[in-house]
Amino acid sequence: MDSPLVERMRPFGTTIFARMSALALEHGAVNLGQGFPDTDGPAEVLRAAVAAIEGGRNQYPPGHGVPELLDAVAAHQERFYGIRLDPRSQVLVTAGATEAIAATVLALCEPGDEVVMFEPYYDSYAAGVALAGGVRRTCVLRFPDFAVDEVSLRAAFSDRTRMVLLNTPHNPTGKVFTRAELDLVCRLAREHDAWVVTDEVYEHLTFDGATHIPVASLPGMAERTLTISSGGKTFSTTGWKVGWVTGPAEAVAAVRTVKQFLTYVASGPFQPAIAVGLGLPDDVFSGVAATLQHQRDVLVAGLRATGLTVSVPRATYFVVADAAPLGATDALSFCESLPERVGVAAVPVSVFHDDPTAAPTLVRFAFCKRPEVLEEAVRRLAELRSG
Repeated sequence: MDSPLVERMRPFGTTIFARMSALALEHGAVNLGQGFPDTDGPAEVLRAAVAAIEGGRNQYPPGHGVPELLDAVAAHQERFYGIRLDPRSQVLVTAGATEAIAATVLALCEPGDEVVMFEPYYDSYAAGVALAGGVRRTCVLRFPDFAVDEVSLRAAFSDRTRMVLLNTPHNPTGKVFTRAELDLVCRLAREHDAWVVTDEVYEHLTFDGATHIPVASLPGMAERTLTISSGGKTFSTTGWKVGWVTGPAEAVAAVRTVKQFLTYVASGPFQPAIAVGLGLPDDVFSGVAATLQHQRDVLVAGLRATGLTVSVPRATYFVVADAAPLGATDALSFCESLPERVGVAAVPVSVFHDDPTAAPTLVRFAFCKRPEVLEEAVRRLAELRSG
């Protein structure tokens, strides 16, 4: 009997993160595959969640989100980027950024509409476009610098383009899009009257002086940009699933119309806790980034010592390396064998591409782990040199 799954979703199956995490568990491997920290976030944020639970905030929150989080998101956008929002009509709380992306694509795209995105892309983007019956058109970012190729990007646009789905800082590459690259994206979006939907969940996790530039802050873009972020990455609370969408009131209302039939509401007592986090002093945000930069440096040095060719990320939780110097010819097979061979789990970048041959031997490692965990992973990876 054929699978009952609708045809447009059959290419997706079980996510690569679930597969690699299962292998890590089976073989007792250090899990550098899935991007979640192994330490808790700021104590103030954790205490606020406990207080909300003990204070009885355990039922359905308002559909838009709790008032203090709506206010906090609006205040955050003005504080860090000078973007002014009406918290009641231009902010919508979601069950993490993943729901925000799916609800936004479903709200704005008709079947057959084209969505421009960059490869490698986070896997939920392709799935969200497929759910909406849309068509993805891609521009490939190539190792090691992952720069935007203007010719390729222009070719991805057409008279069917409805949306650009942009992730900056970028997972899986750790790239921070430059002002010139963003200006190009914006110019093409305006030429084709397309929405720009930006996934900015790693906005505060930048390194080496890199600056995150929200598209909504650029000239002429506030009225055609929906911005998505969440508290999970910044505050090391990925399991809380508190995200948000901000932008023009009519577009946010469209997303809300869809969102209410996905989860309705979520994360009740965690919403006021993330509101507390967004109001913490600047040194908390910079401290999180500094800690991650140190962890990045530990992993990058170890991977290089192992013989891998590394692209040093300027943001996020992730570093991409080329495993070809260790004899890898297929990243998926290489990663599937790693947990059993040396006790480390990682993710092949090829699964984030339409064409896996665009990144045949690239591997993504997560460095959002304690330094001693990273050092142990590197020690195990070093066995590949003699294996």
